[in-house]
Amino acid sequence: MVYVALLRGINVGGNNKIDMKLLKQTFEQAGMNDVVTYINTGNIIFSYNGRSRPELSRILEEAIHRDFELQIKVVVLSIDDVRQIINAIPDTWKNDKDMSSDVMFLWDEIDDESVLVNLVIKPNIDTVKYVPGAILWSVAKENVTKSGKSKIIGSKIYKQVTVRNVNTARKIYELMEAQNS
Repeated sequence: MVYVALLRGINVGGNNKIDMKLLKQTFEQAGMNDVVTYINTGNIIFSYNGRSRPELSRILEEAIHRDFELQIKVVVLSIDDVRQIINAIPDTWKNDKDMSSDVMFLWDEIDDESVLVNLVIKPNIDTVKYVPGAILWSVAKENVTKSGKSKIIGSKIYKQVTVRNVNTARKIYELMEAQNS
């Protein structure tokens, strides 16, 4: 089975620095196969058979702690999970000069549509959608300062998500599909 591991909070603002080549080795030493990293923000595609997603998360969190002495949360999603999320993103959503569109991947503990009631969503500014495993959020760049998206920072929910822009999310899925072929 093809999976992606999404690490929260590495190589951001000079904190929790992890070299991707070394991280790849950590995954391989933990028994993961066909390991590929994508950009420097903790996106690792790999293959593995015989373990559940929560078991893989635990194994990888322990391996990262052992090798880098960091407590990093690892969200593991199967190719089917990511396909469902990617298919829910409207084709018109981009992350460019006109639009800011993100995928907030959820920890299993809060992965439920009810998570939306705890968000500050501004009508006529924010477009927000729940899909199992993620919150999809888009706002026109001209309205970013009026958006409720920035209000998530510092909230309880923020500590239980890892965010990728839609361009990155689509590329991760593309790499997963290539590995799955």
